[in-house]
Amino acid sequence: MAITSANQLELLQTAEAVAREKMIDPGLVVEAMEESLARAAKSRYGSEMDIRVKIDRKTGRATFTRVRTVVADDELENYQAEMTVEQAKQYLENPQIGDTFVEEVPPVDMGRIAAQSAKQVILQKVREAERDRQFEEFKDRKGTIINGVVKREEYGNVIVDVGRGEAILRRNEKIGRESYRPNDRIRCYIKDVRREQRGPQIFLSRTDPQFMAELFKMEVPEIYDGIIEIKAVARDPGSRAKIAVISYDNSIDPVGACVGMRGSRVQAVVNELQGEKIDIIPWNEDQATFLVNALQPAEVTKVVIDEEAGKIEVVVPDEQLSLAIGRRGQNVRLASQLTGLDIDILTEAEESSRRQKEFEERTRLFMDTLDLDEFFAQLLVAEGFTNLEEVAYVDRDELLVIDGVDESTAEELQMRAREYIEAAAKAALAHARELGVEDSLVEFEGLTPQMIEALAEDGVKTLEDFATCADWELAGGWTTVKGERVKDEGLLEKFDVSLDEAQNLIMTARVMLGWVDPADLAGDEGDLDEEEAEA
Repeated sequence: MAITSANQLELLQTAEAVAREKMIDPGLVVEAMEESLARAAKSRYGSEMDIRVKIDRKTGRATFTRVRTVVADDELENYQAEMTVEQAKQYLENPQIGDTFVEEVPPVDMGRIAAQSAKQVILQKVREAERDRQFEEFKDRKGTIINGVVKREEYGNVIVDVGRGEAILRRNEKIGRESYRPNDRIRCYIKDVRREQRGPQIFLSRTDPQFMAELFKMEVPEIYDGIIEIKAVARDPGSRAKIAVISYDNSIDPVGACVGMRGSRVQAVVNELQGEKIDIIPWNEDQATFLVNALQPAEVTKVVIDEEAGKIEVVVPDEQLSLAIGRRGQNVRLASQLTGLDIDILTEAEESSRRQKEFEERTRLFMDTLDLDEFFAQLLVAEGFTNLEEVAYVDRDELLVIDGVDESTAEELQMRAREYIEAAAKAALAHARELGVEDSLVEFEGLTPQMIEALAEDGVKTLEDFATCADWELAGGWTTVKGERVKDEGLLEKFDVSLDEAQNLIMTARVMLGWVDPADLAGDEGDLDEEEAEA
């Protein structure tokens, strides 16, 4: 195939036809043709030559040129594409390093192999351009719903025609009992769009919680307009789901708006999700109130929140336990996902039994340590006293409100409590010294003798040892392992040392040892305050 006047215009016509078919810029196709012709010319004139081709966008005429670059004498490597300043003087006037000399060469006749090679270059370039266009088109549609047509199924994964490309609905992103045949229409959520070596990959989902949120946005105009907001979604795909909504207009009921007239709106979503049962719950800023709503249809008697542990205890009537937990724990699991908290459900009987056990333990503590009879010890517990420190150092007036306690009795109680605490402290300190604790740790302000004993039993015997500890090692914490929250016991956790307190103690020790500059510490705190203010 020779590039002659007879087929010059065919180049442009071919470029336009390919661009129209693939919906890409005709200029990209012409550039691919230029590159393919240049490659064919190199096979004719020599691969070391720098042959370039330029196709006129109006006439289709292809111009073949040979380019030679001026380089320094010691950098000359390719005699076909480079030349020295001295050699360039016969072609250029006053040549400088970096100048180029361009001369036109005769067009080439393309044999069968060269033509095939050129075709491959053009196809490759067109394919790359098509992939780029596809990625640019779909990357901004991530997080939206798309309609498509099922093309085929491969190993359980469904390949979906989404118009200008193909997307994949993986097996684990399908709702359990769904099956599709070629040419079935399907609605999916675009979960991710990635640029990969084999082209842009569009990943779809029908199990993602946001798929349900987007479906409600399509069915409920108030959500689309921003009057109602979806605050949280939890799904057990194909079975049951919970969705929390809030209205920013007092005249509009968020739950009623999502349900629709005679349930028409929520039913449209249910039908799309193969009959998935949906609980629509009013969202509330108060965690306890929100959780009570989230556990519907079960009734809740009492809620106890442990914010530091990120756990919550819910007390329900005995007959409501199975309803609150749900089949295979489904109801409580979805409520946990919705609120972001670990939920422990207790019956009223279990909670009463636990409270009785705590009452008996505290009663026994006061009987053994203060030498009280059972009735008097129970009076202390009933008034809310939980440990000896509270009895020893509380304002005496709080003891005088207890029936049968006068000034002398209150004084005697506090004296016994203080004597016991002091004796326990001396014993703990003596044991710690036996274990090898150094004075640097004993004299460190902020640690009680019992704390020092607990540290010594774990091998922390010097201020240096203490300074190398992490805050969670002292205060304890929670770690997520395989999706389950696991408790990390802290060395000082039984003394109610919080993470912040542990961190302050450790940083104080590091400053005392000279490991940390107090000025740097103050600067860090200032930066943190600024970040919090900006947030």
